[in-house]
Amino acid sequence: MTVANRYVLGSLVGRGGVADVYRADDTVLSRQVAVKVLRDVAGSESDRARFVAEARTLANLGHHGLVTVLDAGLGGDHMAQPFLVMELVDGLTLAAQIARGPLDGRRIEEIARQLAEAVAYAHGRDVVHRDVKPGNVLLHPSGAVKLADFGIARLIGDTVRHTRTGHAVGTAAYLAPEQVLGEPLTTAVDVYSLGLVFLEMFTGRLAYPGPPTEAALARLSRQPEIPDDLPTGWRDLVVAMTARHPGERPDAVRVRELLGSRAGGSLRPPTDPTAQSPVATAVLTEAIAPLPPGPPPPGPPPAGPPPSGPPPAAPPGASAAPVADLGTRVVAWLRGLDSTYVALAGVALVFLLLLLATALAG
Repeated sequence: MTVANRYVLGSLVGRGGVADVYRADDTVLSRQVAVKVLRDVAGSESDRARFVAEARTLANLGHHGLVTVLDAGLGGDHMAQPFLVMELVDGLTLAAQIARGPLDGRRIEEIARQLAEAVAYAHGRDVVHRDVKPGNVLLHPSGAVKLADFGIARLIGDTVRHTRTGHAVGTAAYLAPEQVLGEPLTTAVDVYSLGLVFLEMFTGRLAYPGPPTEAALARLSRQPEIPDDLPTGWRDLVVAMTARHPGERPDAVRVRELLGSRAGGSLRPPTDPTAQSPVATAVLTEAIAPLPPGPPPPGPPPAGPPPSGPPPAAPPGASAAPVADLGTRVVAWLRGLDSTYVALAGVALVFLLLLLATALAG
């Protein structure tokens, strides 16, 4: 099958609610692309309007973390079959990768950081994805991560609805509580879903399993179960992202900052300002060390025997120490004396130096 006399459809690579995605050959530019075609059975005006909205939304977004739109045919009449041409991302979806087994911790951090950046970019352009889930995350073998399927994305403040008022749109297992309740939506719904994706990468299982209705309603009565053994900092981040009330969640920019501020190893939680620093402890210990004794109080010196005499003389026959060395030793000895006897010690020092000089001269 050929679309628009240009794109030759090949194998089916994915199916959504109303459209199919094929690997295709672009015969004009000789490259492989992904072509999303609205199914014939999805002929309602609502489905067609949503498909057109996705094409126009993606066309106005340009980010390496989002699938790029290359071409589109939106149909000029009711019978035309709309299609969307996008870059082809060879690789697994995150859902398929999780199903294969536990992910490496460093890879989880890389995926989380790139996803948060892509979501933050979309939010900065006033676009809410509304269906962030592992099945919509494409993993390229190079390590690049792409967020896809903006089929139910919505512009903030857009008053045109393609779904019934109060009707939950999205995948039940990843809906935010306000989506389940049909309340007005903000960018916080994507942060909630992203938190559940982060959690699933660690645990390998859905936070809210079961039939769609059961899974959707479960989050209204309990918070997701978060293992205590999550790496340092990750538990606090996921708890914050999946808070029950939208206003208690960090925005995607803050999530991106928290993930981007780490330079390897586990995500670090905010530091405790009361924690004792080793440097501060050393300074404090030095400050409270005993000070040397100060000068004696005024008045006569206290009664008592004089201090012991100078260091004993060297034994006969031993070589005399240099004068400078002896002076150093005597000065050190004087420092241990009470200041009361400094004058007497000075006289004794002069006498000893005279004796030493006489002996050396002989």
